[in-house]
Amino acid sequence: MYDIDSATGDESSASSGCGPILPTASENAKPLRQQIFEHVRAAGRAARTDVTRALGISAGSATTLTADLIAAGHLREVEGLPRESGRGRPPVALEVVPEGRHVIGIKLSDETHSAVLTDFAGRMLADASLPTPPTRKTLDELLIEMGTLMDLVLQAANKTMADVSAVGVGMSGIVDHKTGTVPWSPLMASRDIDMATTFQTRFGVPLHVDNDANVLTLAELWFGAGRSMSDFAVVTIEHGVGMGVVLDNRLFRGARGMGLELGHTKVQLDGALCRCGQRGCLEAYLADYALAREAATALHRNPRNLQSPNAMLDALFAQAKSGNSAARTIFRRAGRYLSVGLSNVIQLFDPELIILSGERMQYDYLYADEVLAEMHELTLSDGRTPCRIETHAWGDLVWARGASALALAAVTDTALGENRT
Repeated sequence: MYDIDSATGDESSASSGCGPILPTASENAKPLRQQIFEHVRAAGRAARTDVTRALGISAGSATTLTADLIAAGHLREVEGLPRESGRGRPPVALEVVPEGRHVIGIKLSDETHSAVLTDFAGRMLADASLPTPPTRKTLDELLIEMGTLMDLVLQAANKTMADVSAVGVGMSGIVDHKTGTVPWSPLMASRDIDMATTFQTRFGVPLHVDNDANVLTLAELWFGAGRSMSDFAVVTIEHGVGMGVVLDNRLFRGARGMGLELGHTKVQLDGALCRCGQRGCLEAYLADYALAREAATALHRNPRNLQSPNAMLDALFAQAKSGNSAARTIFRRAGRYLSVGLSNVIQLFDPELIILSGERMQYDYLYADEVLAEMHELTLSDGRTPCRIETHAWGDLVWARGASALALAAVTDTALGENRT
């Protein structure tokens, strides 16, 4: 099955809530007061009776714990829920106090950095972007750019860094979320960078950093189609090939927090050179630089031409649509490699849904019927409902919104996650 969805990136509101809707099998790992808070935030507004039913707790526990959350300034009472019987006073509802916390989410990329400022209810208050030269940077250079970007988004919302509880960052490469270090990124000139410690020393705010595919997956889990799904995967195709997986309604990172590097799985021994330095990676056949490398030949361009990969690929796509057989062959070959990658994802994780996202999904050759048909042929799915494939045409800010979810989750744990069991 194949659906084309268009997401605008602004679904979240106080009425619709944000965050995962479904409970997880390990939900009791969180304190009950945090479970209540997260249920209310996910619902947007919820009556105490809704809380008791959803969490399976007594009315007395719900009353006591919501009173504690109200006293702490995390929740507040509001009117506005519809009456079930049409008579009597409208039931009092609970909602998150949005100004209780603020976080910034940042997406770092080769050409443009973007940021959003988000309140505790998950509402986006302001956004900003900053064009950057596509060159590898030192950590100091990257922090200067991040500081400028944060100033822009804070000015837009009339806030200061004193109002910010945490910052979330998504970037390409291998990122150790737990330690806040970056073993390798195509954005950085050095390896094994302690990004979180250096950031907090400079700006005085905790930093939570993750792979960009993971933050995009968090965007789907918190604001998009994944809110009501327990198991799904996101595959991104842009400057690289990334992947995020949600299992049991939680982002899966692997034992060391650096798993699911789909772009660096091997599809050809001694194959094309990848920007990671190894050969035969899936990314070396699908990413911007891989397609641009072949586009130069197909379009008879000088390989030393300084034309950007984006411009080169747009020209290649136009040629393919106009009937250029060489251009079509390049996209069709890339689509076949994508079908191999997707079939491996299905075989390994058996997700309910795979979401294809990223700038390159504008090229319909990558999700043509023959690509999906070959994907199913490569998958052992006899007698099973086939995995659904969708494309989501989010705007650029979705990555930063996912990074804000990363920060919101950390801030929520800090504020409400005491006495974890």
